[in-house]
Amino acid sequence: MLVASNSMPIPIRNINKFYHRHQKISHILTFFHLNTRNRRVSMVSRSSSSNSGGGAFTTLSERVTFEKEIKKSKFIAVAGSISDERSAFAFLSDVRDPRATHNCWAYKVGDQFRSNDDGEPSGTAGKPIHSAIESSGIDRVMVVIIRYFGGIKLGTGGLVRAYGGVTAECLRNAPTCVVKSKVPMGLEIPFDLLGVLYHQLQSFKVEDIKQDYETGKDNVTLVTFKVDFDRVQSLEEALKANCSRDIVFYKN
Repeated sequence: MLVASNSMPIPIRNINKFYHRHQKISHILTFFHLNTRNRRVSMVSRSSSSNSGGGAFTTLSERVTFEKEIKKSKFIAVAGSISDERSAFAFLSDVRDPRATHNCWAYKVGDQFRSNDDGEPSGTAGKPIHSAIESSGIDRVMVVIIRYFGGIKLGTGGLVRAYGGVTAECLRNAPTCVVKSKVPMGLEIPFDLLGVLYHQLQSFKVEDIKQDYETGKDNVTLVTFKVDFDRVQSLEEALKANCSRDIVFYKN
């Protein structure tokens, strides 16, 4: 649903009628459709354990290693930031040790996750690693735990505690950073206000600016861009104050 600032939401069924006078409506709809789809993939919704900022997530700022010996078995946890499944498996390939008894792992990217016990009894390694990741509130992260067996069996309960505990300790004091998502926005603006607009866009550090002159209106151009989710309202207010005209913003 497109939303016009300071007005009621515009139902989908009325979009074509609302934009009937525009020659480039397909450009607008494509812009918002593609960026919405991309945000679902790259900034997928977080579970309740992740940041509740509505458009930001916490991830690791650097790779972290934690080592612990439990009943003569050595557990080495390696955690790092990932962006998707492909980068997760690249991370796994980089850190796993083929000489180790087990290389168990789990990763989380928003509401997408996978885990693997790598030969340990089912549910005793990958699942507790993933549970510890969830509890940490860290997103877009993968943890690989390399185990060198020391000769003493831990039992299923001991394995769950070992893999979950080592993961939790690894992530507890790991350096993190907050990554903000971008909100796609657009507006139609007269040519004579482009200088004012671009000055404000630069001040608010927007990205991916595109301009389309074929709006079907004389001396009016369509400008689309992406801005940090927590700067949307401030940007709208700044533009309205500096342009001294009614401006309709389109955003998703």
